[in-house]
Amino acid sequence: MSEAEEGKPAGAARRGPTWVILAVVAAALLVCCCSVVIGLAVSWSAGLFGGH
Repeated sequence: MSEAEEGKPAGAARRGPTWVILAVVAAALLVCCCSVVIGLAVSWSAGLFGGH
């Protein structure tokens, strides 16, 4: 049973890096989405989407 007890702290230690990785991925997605929105806004304001 000592092996099972030793496995618990290891599992708990892995949760920290997992949350860090998820936070980094979320931040990257947020930056990408903001970049797309800004790019579309600039293109639209420049008249690239208007056929006139």
